[in-house]
Amino acid sequence: MAEALARKVEDLKKEALTVEDLAKQIEELRRHIGNIKPGADDKVSIIVFSGELDKVLAAFIIATGAAAMGMEAVMFFTFWGTPVLRDAKKNASGKDFMGKMFDFMLPKGLDSIKLSKMNMGGMGTSMMKSLMKKKNVASLGEMLEMAAEVGVKICICEMSMSLMGFKKEEFVMRC
Repeated sequence: MAEALARKVEDLKKEALTVEDLAKQIEELRRHIGNIKPGADDKVSIIVFSGELDKVLAAFIIATGAAAMGMEAVMFFTFWGTPVLRDAKKNASGKDFMGKMFDFMLPKGLDSIKLSKMNMGGMGTSMMKSLMKKKNVASLGEMLEMAAEVGVKICICEMSMSLMGFKKEEFVMRC
């Protein structure tokens, strides 16, 4: 048994790295990391198909974070995510009946969307927005501005706009 243990200790000594070996490996890793440059593969595309506050917040956080790290970031708003980018102050004329119904039934703009869970008749959304303000978390409007500042490309699905009877002039931003 002692002989087997001695052989195991000798084997471990052979496999053990010296301080010099570790220093060389660390320096090699530093050189390798220093050579990594954002490339064509460093992209993120986010499909925003929900118009709920928590989901839209998450999408903006991911997009602005990626852009801040030097990645190309694209947010594509489609279906129920489309109304989020409607400008609350703009109205479009010439809508058909269905367009008017969607206009009436769907939220208009960043400030009118609600939480996906625990909305509780609007109380949950109010509480979340209040908590965000108290904790100095950017509002959706501020996140939209930050996204534009860091170069996030924001696109709105033309087909969704058409289906819901929205007009391009109703939106705050589009690619």
